Amino acid sequence: MDTISTRIRTVCVYCGSGPGTNPQFMDAAQALGRTLAENDIGLVYGGGSVGLMGAVASAVLDHGGHVTGIIPEFLTNKENALKRVQEMVVTRNMHERKQMMFDRSDAFVALPGGIGTLEELVEQLTWAQLGQHNKPILMANIDGFWNPLLGLIDHMRSTQFIRPGLSVRLLTADKVEDILPRLEQAREALPLGAATETGVTERM
Repeated sequence: MDTISTRIRTVCVYCGSGPGTNPQFMDAAQALGRTLAENDIGLVYGGGSVGLMGAVASAVLDHGGHVTGIIPEFLTNKENALKRVQEMVVTRNMHERKQMMFDRSDAFVALPGGIGTLEELVEQLTWAQLGQHNKPILMANIDGFWNPLLGLIDHMRSTQFIRPGLSVRLLTADKVEDILPRLEQAREALPLGAATETGVTERM
């Protein structure tokens, strides 16, 4: 069980390596990057220079913030690793990448993305559900992108595959400006070294 401090210093952002079809997704990625930089919060992300990944990282850098990219060796060319980040870590495989992203982050935000984004988000939810961490997890539900997944989670709960005592605190935000306040509120609600909160799936 990891412990937490009272301030969010780094946020891991999971998001697509493509731009998607909705311009709001790219706008949100750029706005989130700017917000992180303006609040002196470092970005931890997948290391690419394309799609939403590249947009959020470039926005952090353009506004004077710090970026740590973590990318497996086999993706350095495919996702065009962003060379101007302050720190680029090349891992041997995806498992090592995900563990390092977890270790370096105080909270997690999922912007729109594909299967990889979904897998990374669900893994963090699973680890939290099993009591392995209590770091805040937030879905940036830009233009309702995550509504199908939220509906599936509700269905899992109603059919008792997510049973009382196995739920996880899941935050959502429809607007970028709500993301940091909700992460900070969730973090401040947990005393230093507190056990993982269970028993509720929270929509904020």
